[in-house]
Amino acid sequence: MTKNTPAPRATLPDDDKKIVNRLRRAQGQLAAVIAMVEAGRDCRDVVTQLSAVSSALDKAGFSIIATAMKECMADDALDAEGKPNVEDLEKLFLSLS
Repeated sequence: MTKNTPAPRATLPDDDKKIVNRLRRAQGQLAAVIAMVEAGRDCRDVVTQLSAVSSALDKAGFSIIATAMKECMADDALDAEGKPNVEDLEKLFLSLS
């Protein structure tokens, strides 16, 4: 395990459960898109479903960042001056846009 990788948790907090559920739905949607392409479905239908997958992934990403922001307010996530590391959160947020 690398030094930046947290140890696995026995159970997921509620926020993480919601994120995992959202990602599993997106995974299912993506599998459906792949099946549609393989079946030669109409491109409009494929693009519509692909858009839904993209939206689901974006929402999951924003949820992850929101969770990180909550954790950033915890004492152990503060920088040397006692402030949340806003620059890292901004970079994460912007990487989704």
